[in-house]
Amino acid sequence: MTTITPRTAEPNSLLHQCLCLVHSLLFDPSYLYILGGLVVAGDALLTALIIRFIPYTEIDWETYIYQLELYLGGERDYTFISGPTGPIVYPAGHVYVHQVLYWLTDSGKDIVSAQAIYAVLYLSLLALVIATYRQAGGVPNWVLLLLPLSKRLHSIFVLRLFNDCWMAVAAHAAILSYGASWDVLGTLLFGCALSIKMSALLYLPGLLVILFKRHGLLSTLGHVLGVVLIQGGIGAPFLVHNWRTYLRYSYEFSRAFLYKWTVNWRFVSEEAFLSAWWARGLLFGHLATLVAFGLSRWCRRDGGVWTVVSSGLRRPSYAPSAVPMTADYVTTVLFTSNLIGILFARSLHYQFHSWYALQLPFIAWRTRFPVFVKLALLLAIEYAWNVFPSTTVSSATLSIANAALVLGVWFGYSEGKASQTVSKRE
Repeated sequence: MTTITPRTAEPNSLLHQCLCLVHSLLFDPSYLYILGGLVVAGDALLTALIIRFIPYTEIDWETYIYQLELYLGGERDYTFISGPTGPIVYPAGHVYVHQVLYWLTDSGKDIVSAQAIYAVLYLSLLALVIATYRQAGGVPNWVLLLLPLSKRLHSIFVLRLFNDCWMAVAAHAAILSYGASWDVLGTLLFGCALSIKMSALLYLPGLLVILFKRHGLLSTLGHVLGVVLIQGGIGAPFLVHNWRTYLRYSYEFSRAFLYKWTVNWRFVSEEAFLSAWWARGLLFGHLATLVAFGLSRWCRRDGGVWTVVSSGLRRPSYAPSAVPMTADYVTTVLFTSNLIGILFARSLHYQFHSWYALQLPFIAWRTRFPVFVKLALLLAIEYAWNVFPSTTVSSATLSIANAALVLGVWFGYSEGKASQTVSKRE
């Protein structure tokens, strides 16, 4: 009988070890951070290549800098802070962020340095999202490989330099903090996100549910007060000068949008898009969907919403939920709350993709759809965000795919997956 020499066996053994390592990286949750580190490193190289070979496109950066120079010149009335693309429409946190960027980029003229800063910001967001996926569980490791694939998201960060990027990073840091039960830090970070752009409010409905169930009524009111005080403290220089104008420009809920920039509603006529009844219909749909999730989905494990509410009102100083609140629950509820707001948004512009781009794979894995359907929905959404200008087909595709994910979560794992493990079939 012929014996196998070590020289023959060694390659087979090495191949087997490599295959086992690849399998562990793709499916073993204990290897998620290793794969995540590789994803971040690979995306760092990809982002550097994008900056090197794809031209920067000026859209709002010059306006941000022009408006900031008015502030540095002593102007504190939002009525008179304007730029090439219009008046300032963001809270004071936006101003302070760009004040730091102004110092770091030679008064805004060094675009390459600005791109490098935004590249670090993008990689920070990616790392935060990977940490959130690991904290919540319920998603196979290989899904992380999908995160760097968004062409639009890279463009938003390093080729366009939109302020939405700073809001997104602060919001995701808050979500990670809430998932770790560091609620005071989470509220501080959420307040910072809101001080940069009011779109962070899309998380608020889900956040109120989480805080009420975890801490009770009085503590929840304390967190809300904390967010309000953060806005007041950050906006103080403008509030004391002309508080009405500051609030009207920074937190305007009735803002009109241009039809030519809409990504999500191109399939409706311009007349309908600009009409009051369309705006009211979207608001009703947004509120109705949130109420439906609140009543029927986000409190099921506690015995229903009325059990939670009645317990919280009877004992406002105590947590009304006896069910342990996992990071999975926190992440699922906050991501879903954000997605519902995006689905019914008055208008989505291209930079708004940063609000939820890296959340989409997680949300898809909170549905019961087959894997190929999940991937198809993610591909459809990415396609829609990369069509410029938007078309009837692209906007309808985006709205349908977003709605499908909301419905998928409704009939899927709306409170997170019961198990933190993921089967190999997933």
